[in-house]
Amino acid sequence: MPTAAPAAAGGGDGGLRKAAEAFEAVILRQLMASMRQAKLGDDIFGSSATDNFREMADSKTADSIAAMRQFGIADMVEAQFRARAAGGVQ
Repeated sequence: MPTAAPAAAGGGDGGLRKAAEAFEAVILRQLMASMRQAKLGDDIFGSSATDNFREMADSKTADSIAAMRQFGIADMVEAQFRARAAGGVQ
């Protein structure tokens, strides 16, 4: 029996592209969080509210960077899944 077409399985090309971008955004968020943890000095304005706003800003920045597709992570993920779908590998 043939495998399901990408449109039926995951929303078509747009769905795969969005999923790949979302994965790249997760990787970028983790990268940014790691950079924030490597503090070089004390934060004189530090508070839990400031940390929350920084996390929200970092999340939005990661989403924006992933949407620009400059790192190539989303492109590699998308290409790998397209090759698997074209080859019929489940």
